[in-house]
Amino acid sequence: MTFEDAKIRAEELTAILNDCIDKYYMGNESDVSDYDYDMMMRELSAIEEEFPQLLKEDSPTHRVGGSHDTTFEKVVHTVRMESLQDAFSTDELREFDERVKKAFPNAKYVVEQKIDGLSCSLEYRDGILVRASTRGDGIEGDDVTGNVKTIRSVPLKLKEALPYIEVRGEVYMSHESFDELVERQELKGEKAFKNPRNAASGSLRQKNPKITAERKLDIFVFNIQQKEGGKELHSHKESLDYLSELGFSTVPEYSLCNSIDEAINCIASIGDNRGSLSFDIDGAVIKVDDFAMREELGSTSKFPKWAVAFKYPPEEKETKLLDVEIQVGRTGVLTPTAIFEPITLAGTTVSRATLNNADFIKEKNIAIGDKIIVRKAGDIIPEVLCVKEHTGENEQYQYPENCPACNSRVVREEGEVAIRCINPDCPAQLLRKLIHFCSRDAMDIEGLGEAVLEQLVNERLISKASDIYRLSPMDLVSLERMGEKSSLNLIEAIEKSKENDLYKLIFALGVHHIGLKAAKLLANHFDTMDALLNASEEDIKEIDGMGDISAKTLKDTLSLPETIALIDDFKAFGLNMKSLTEKADDRFKGMTFVLTGTLSKFGRKDAEAIIEKFGGKASGSVSKKTTYVLAGEDAGSKLRKANELGITVISETQFDEMIK
Repeated sequence: MTFEDAKIRAEELTAILNDCIDKYYMGNESDVSDYDYDMMMRELSAIEEEFPQLLKEDSPTHRVGGSHDTTFEKVVHTVRMESLQDAFSTDELREFDERVKKAFPNAKYVVEQKIDGLSCSLEYRDGILVRASTRGDGIEGDDVTGNVKTIRSVPLKLKEALPYIEVRGEVYMSHESFDELVERQELKGEKAFKNPRNAASGSLRQKNPKITAERKLDIFVFNIQQKEGGKELHSHKESLDYLSELGFSTVPEYSLCNSIDEAINCIASIGDNRGSLSFDIDGAVIKVDDFAMREELGSTSKFPKWAVAFKYPPEEKETKLLDVEIQVGRTGVLTPTAIFEPITLAGTTVSRATLNNADFIKEKNIAIGDKIIVRKAGDIIPEVLCVKEHTGENEQYQYPENCPACNSRVVREEGEVAIRCINPDCPAQLLRKLIHFCSRDAMDIEGLGEAVLEQLVNERLISKASDIYRLSPMDLVSLERMGEKSSLNLIEAIEKSKENDLYKLIFALGVHHIGLKAAKLLANHFDTMDALLNASEEDIKEIDGMGDISAKTLKDTLSLPETIALIDDFKAFGLNMKSLTEKADDRFKGMTFVLTGTLSKFGRKDAEAIIEKFGGKASGSVSKKTTYVLAGEDAGSKLRKANELGITVISETQFDEMIK
């Protein structure tokens, strides 16, 4: 393809793809299939890779995120991003109205939903998005342009090429996207976000925009901060309508009200319907509509005087507890859920609510048949607040001693509130454990990812990790998108994994508290799987870097009949049971190293491997027990702490001398 041909095709693809994005995210319609969309996106990416000079700011390929790290440089807001004063009653709303009406008796209001997300500024020059930044403290925020470009409802190019415009919006995560994210986090054994707002905030500040792109964030725009050119605007409602014309996804529900009574009715209506929304709101906002009036009213040192945010009070209702259902999560944690007579909260009918954990049940002395108070603040998950009345018919609910999913005994580790099933064959944890087992740091079975594993589990081809080594090409070829060649490649990858070092197998077992570093320590110390299985809890504790809780958890797990049977299966299939790590002298025995900054001569993992090879330990934090801090370029807080504690700091050159 010549440059001119590439230029014409890139412009054509950019126009088609951006139009698809606008129709899908603004109008909930689609003219092309997902497959055709993906193929066009791939073609455009290939053109931009071959001809980098064709990559433009409005290219839809920005939506998938770049591979670079975001630096989050500071942005000073030329127009302050103010917060709003809160009101918690209709009396406070009427007081706000009285203050406004003293100056402007004919003032009208716009009432809109208050989206529960992260406030963000978008700046456009000549109709092209040039910068996005977080609110921060209202005066200074962080540059998150690369991440915001991955949000598909953010127009990269406006429908009118204004010389300059800055708008304010709220980045949020829908309930559907949040549920998908939590499920993925649980499958990977990661700590899940507690609510969509935290998820949106954490996702927007990811250093890798590709991760942000995967999180499926969205945005509602609700304000024009400043602009040059374009339509002359005199009111807030006009500005919202104009924002829609420019291609922005505006706050979905807003009404122009002639009086405070109309505004209060609108707020009540939003409150009644908030349970049916696909996103969270944390209130409603009343704003003076006329811009000239706003200018006259001005602001305090904290808030504008022309707006107020109404916060809905938490709803609490009484009901009868019918049962307690124990759910086993993908990490093995047993979570209690209250089942009660249906009640209506925040516009939705609910009959289930979290009971948090065993300590909560004990503290509240909860029994089946009690009259309980259930609370739901805004769109937060319902929770049992307290027991209003004990019926006296039943005793306090007792947590099960065995896992409801596999009947294995459950444990509660010291310092934890969670009660957990540690059975490696527990069906409730199967998919998550298999994903971990096949991951790169574990058995590193290329091609055996989440989608394939889920199919294998659903087809009942595997019910535990050792079943992976029973798979044949015939088992795999029947799976979706798995041809003969792919099946053979996967079988080859499975066979190759049998040769892995012992530490990878130890880590692959997915024992709580036993991470990759601990697995390496164990493999280096015991050398064989049999030696580890025969070790006592005290033997494990003796290893520098292994704590009491880790040692107990490991010994408890390795002593389970299910674990022993699993390892026997691995042996029968020919998996390596010995440490392959080259043993050098123990010049670093008893020493702890902390690596910080950018290492130019050694990769971080390579340096850690060298330290471990010579009997030392690589740690992630500086303490009084640290022997050396190996500092590269741009070393930060760890270097400062080392200097404060008087820890010896060495350079890469000094480290090189130590290992020669």
